[in-house]
Amino acid sequence: MMRFIAGAFLFLFSISVGYAQVCTGSLGDAIINVDFGSGSNLTGPPLTAGTTTYTYTTGTPNDGQYTIARSTNGMYTSSWWQTTDHTGNTNGYMMVVNASIAADNFYTQTISGLCPGTTYEFAAWMMNLIKTSGINPNITFTISNSSGIIKTFSTGSIPISSAATWKQYGTFFTTPLTGGPITLTMSNNAPGGNGNDIVLDDITFKPCGPNVISSFSSTSSANINACAGSNASYTMSASISGSSYAVPMYQWQAYKNGAWTDIVGAISTTYQANFIPAVAGTYQYRLATADGGNIASTTCRVVSNVLTVSINIPVTPTISGTAIICEGETISLTASSGDSYSWTGPGGYTSNTQNLVIDNATPINSGTYNLTVNTLGCYTNASMDVTVNPKVIASAGSNITICKGSSTVLHATGGSNYQWSPVTGLSDPTSANPVATPQDTTQYTVKVTSAANCSATATVNINVVQMPVVNAGVDRKMTDGQSITLAGSAKGDNISYYWTPSLYLSDPNILNPVAKPSADITYTLHALNNSCNFEVTDDVFIRVYKKVVIPNTFTPNDDGVNDTWAITALETYPESLTQVYNRNGQLVFKSQGYDKAWDGKYRGSPFSEGTYYYTIQLKQGTVLSGSVSIIR
Repeated sequence: MMRFIAGAFLFLFSISVGYAQVCTGSLGDAIINVDFGSGSNLTGPPLTAGTTTYTYTTGTPNDGQYTIARSTNGMYTSSWWQTTDHTGNTNGYMMVVNASIAADNFYTQTISGLCPGTTYEFAAWMMNLIKTSGINPNITFTISNSSGIIKTFSTGSIPISSAATWKQYGTFFTTPLTGGPITLTMSNNAPGGNGNDIVLDDITFKPCGPNVISSFSSTSSANINACAGSNASYTMSASISGSSYAVPMYQWQAYKNGAWTDIVGAISTTYQANFIPAVAGTYQYRLATADGGNIASTTCRVVSNVLTVSINIPVTPTISGTAIICEGETISLTASSGDSYSWTGPGGYTSNTQNLVIDNATPINSGTYNLTVNTLGCYTNASMDVTVNPKVIASAGSNITICKGSSTVLHATGGSNYQWSPVTGLSDPTSANPVATPQDTTQYTVKVTSAANCSATATVNINVVQMPVVNAGVDRKMTDGQSITLAGSAKGDNISYYWTPSLYLSDPNILNPVAKPSADITYTLHALNNSCNFEVTDDVFIRVYKKVVIPNTFTPNDDGVNDTWAITALETYPESLTQVYNRNGQLVFKSQGYDKAWDGKYRGSPFSEGTYYYTIQLKQGTVLSGSVSIIR
């Protein structure tokens, strides 16, 4: 582990111990600022001879060595913090110290040019490099001259931290009245051994004096914006508090060409900066103060905070938005970015927002909208003309009822252009008065557009009266002498209905009359739409079967009387099947439809007298059976 032990040092005054005992008043510019430089190389050049007793190395320092490096990356990675210089500048150098076993002073520097009897702040940034455990550094800063020690200050034990953390340590002191150079010496009070390794950066000496606060008389801000080309004057003043000089003197300064320059004649606590005319740029001011004749020396005086006047080039604002809208829509105008906005418009309209929004606009909102934008102290103007066209009053005419197959003319008003939808059934969907021939009830919508391209919609309903729907029912069958109820139905608006012929119907003017025909008949159901004179018909056929009468005897003796088995009405059942059997079950006669009566013979030969048995299938699901006797 690297170690550092400083040599013994004789102290004439008691040592003050603390962390950053810095100036509580205002500071002047740094008389010296040791930041060890910067560069693109990993390490910088060694310190000048006599600055340290340590040995310079370009690599990782061992005991009693130091390096000037951009970072500690790669140096004792397990025990040291890896860090760059305290400002975060990756190219900035810092002094990396690996403490020596032997006690010694590790840094000495002589500073000349300090004013006699003047207070200065000394400060330096340091870090304990040890990450875990070991001896903590304890640094004493000694400021002396040829007569002896002027001030000493000790950091005390610099503890191990949980992260790579830079801290500023320092003190303030007053130079002897005799003046002369002073010497800064840094030594380590900690014993040698494990640890006691540090990094050092940004050693500064600055004049320290009373607290000097400068401000603009017109604002509490330290920054003022103005516009190029205008005339402006700003009064600046300073207040001084805390310890004061015996004979305080003042000097206002301006920052020019990268340096602070005294303003001739500006030697009071107030100053007026005039910009006539204002030229674009950034102007900075501060007040320097010192005791008596020291005001002329930059190494003696302290300075106030900086006041800044920014003279900006005016930028013409822009307005975006729609210039022509329709009544009921929203006026929406947006200004380009600025610090503040002021709108004025028709009817006394005012607004201080970036975006101008007027909902549900009417023609009285038409006119010029003026905008003033403040951008960094520059007030610039723009305007935009907005036209709000009157809204369209659209009409599609009155609802109408037509008969299917008929036409009607639609009537739209309110604009100069028209578009109907749906287009089905229209002669010209872009006409104000198209001919409409819809097949079904339809709602038509028309979009009416004015010459100013404003639009609205309207609707009209065309009710189409349809043909009635009629159904006389399925064909029916019945037996003579019975009755049957017809199953008619009819649907439609404003309809009436009746049956033809009216024969054998209980009431021909109802849908379900009772029918009792004596023979086959076709009935027609008529349905009429009384408003459109539509008539629709449907038929139903009624099959009337006669009552079958079967004789139980007949006398086939060729006397012309009862010579055949004459079955009454069986011929009306053309699909019937008649079969006759003898007592032995043998089929002796068969007839389909019975268009010729049985004469009691088989192939021309007569059957003998006796009883025979029959079955008659009427093809209605009805089977007649019995016996018949042949008598000769």
